[in-house]
Amino acid sequence: MDIATTSAAPAASSASAPHSHSHSHPAVDPNAAPVTATIDGVEVTVPTGTTILAAAEKAGVRIPTLCHHADLSPAGVCRVCVVEVEGSRALQASCAYPITHPIKVNTTTKAVRKARRHIIDLMLANHHGDCFTCKRNNNCELQSLAQEYGVDSFRFGRTTQPKYEIDRSSGTIVRDMNKCVLCRRCVRTCSELQEVGCLTIDGRGTQSKISTFADKALASVICISCGQCINRCPTGALSEADQTDEVWTLLDDPTKHVVIQTAPAPRAAIGECFGLEPGTPVTFEMNSALRRIGFDGVFDTNFSADLTIIEEGTELILRLYKALVKKDPSVMLPMFTSCSPGWVKYIEHFNPDMLAHLSTAKSPQQMFGALIKTYYAQKKGIDPKDLVVVSLMPCTAKKFEANRPEMVSSGYRDVDYALTTRELAKMVKEAGIDLPKLPKSEFDPPFGSATGSGVIFGATGGVMEAAIRTVIELVTGKTVENFYDHADIVPLRGFEGARMAELTIGEVGAVPDILKHLVPDWNWLKGATLKVGVAHGTANAREVLEDIKAGGPFSQCHFIEFMACPGGCLGGGGQPIPTNAEVRAARARAIYQEDSDAPVRKSHENAAVLQLYSDFLLGGPGGHEAHQLLHTHYTPRGKFIA
Repeated sequence: MDIATTSAAPAASSASAPHSHSHSHPAVDPNAAPVTATIDGVEVTVPTGTTILAAAEKAGVRIPTLCHHADLSPAGVCRVCVVEVEGSRALQASCAYPITHPIKVNTTTKAVRKARRHIIDLMLANHHGDCFTCKRNNNCELQSLAQEYGVDSFRFGRTTQPKYEIDRSSGTIVRDMNKCVLCRRCVRTCSELQEVGCLTIDGRGTQSKISTFADKALASVICISCGQCINRCPTGALSEADQTDEVWTLLDDPTKHVVIQTAPAPRAAIGECFGLEPGTPVTFEMNSALRRIGFDGVFDTNFSADLTIIEEGTELILRLYKALVKKDPSVMLPMFTSCSPGWVKYIEHFNPDMLAHLSTAKSPQQMFGALIKTYYAQKKGIDPKDLVVVSLMPCTAKKFEANRPEMVSSGYRDVDYALTTRELAKMVKEAGIDLPKLPKSEFDPPFGSATGSGVIFGATGGVMEAAIRTVIELVTGKTVENFYDHADIVPLRGFEGARMAELTIGEVGAVPDILKHLVPDWNWLKGATLKVGVAHGTANAREVLEDIKAGGPFSQCHFIEFMACPGGCLGGGGQPIPTNAEVRAARARAIYQEDSDAPVRKSHENAAVLQLYSDFLLGGPGGHEAHQLLHTHYTPRGKFIA
């Protein structure tokens, strides 16, 4: 048995590869001879087309920026990065100036310093808001630049009255355009990184502003709530809808039993809010902090991630059985994952005709909420109306998902509040807790048991790897370690925008007891080749969907993992700021290390999940009880119903 993996450019797109989200050298000509640039007296040889900014970085020369972001294409709109290029009459924006011939650059002359200070002063004159009450206080790029360039007064005056109303309509993302510096990072993020196009620039000159379609409130336009715009905004113009005050109120209410579930991605990132390097795991210190804050139960969302693998895998087996054995033409393949709410919102908006491809399995967050309000409530003898479920998520779209009206299969809202990593860090600091110095503690039963497969849900390709680990063992009857060292299916890992893999099934084993109610045997899979796909970021998702419609390579897949955010959940819109490729890679290493260290690494070996089926979900995977609590369904028009 082997998995062959390829990075595939969808047939329906241009000949270019799927979005890799790396724009450091947008105009580099690989066929041209290298060129030499002298930057502040330091010579550096770079490929033709490299920007001055990138060349300076290679030379060890720092140039300040504001509109530039490593994930986005150059814009050159803020001019903070201006430099002198010998022979040019005007100062040049280094982030957008391609080096095509030998040049000499000066970055610290009097003219450059004055220009940068002038630009910063002008931005501050139009920037309305109090730094002390801003969510980005001490993590604001404009604030840092003002400090760096010695701003100690408002040379051009200061806006004393807000110009725009704050838009809180979406319940997920808050837009305060009074703090906007017109860097257009949010516009570029939405249009090129995610290809949603929710935001645009309106007007010219002093009348310019970032707007939505027809200048409508965010709740009235096509926004997938992914929050990627927040992660790249340099100021406090964009932020998540803060729910910490509501959660504090409930924690202080003795009549409420408040529990929290924690997703894997925040654990690899929250340490950044306390000065730790990206990718420093603080999983068990965080458990201690949550108890000190006052949560009555601290649970691991990885438990329901394992449950998701069982339910989603069962659904895939049934679809394949109906399609391959029963020859049912109504079966929709490939099946799409449904655990990313930003991705689900994307396909609802842009491809509602393909909704039947989505797995009906709820996300791990929603599965957990439904179980807390039923199974846990029964075991603890707690009235569900007095149970409050909070989730710690890397994702702003989880707030939207928690509020979906159909997510009430328990008779109550499955999840009451979804906090981002940034919000929880704020609460921990407010409680006077130094997170990294806390002792470690475990998760609480009965949901403390999880596996390494649940952990890797946080990285792109992780859901697919978890699924394949389980498929290999359930179908062949052999351990995955027989095929992949330490159960690490490395070909499914990586940050390519979209990729495919093929799994050829050789010998098959007996159907495990837990699945005997679904299929009589595995003989129909013997010798079959299971084709899977992975895509992260909705720009890549769009290309894959177009490829499927055009009959391209991805249309031959049986199962495709989609994540709305670049890098998967570890790059979610609720994660610590800043984010870039290096930060996401560091977080991924932490996630895979936690998986590697886990005593149990396969979802189907989670003893607590198996006990749940034995005690509560009596119909087994895909059974009546499971469908009632753990799945959603679709009407012909694509609307979710519980």
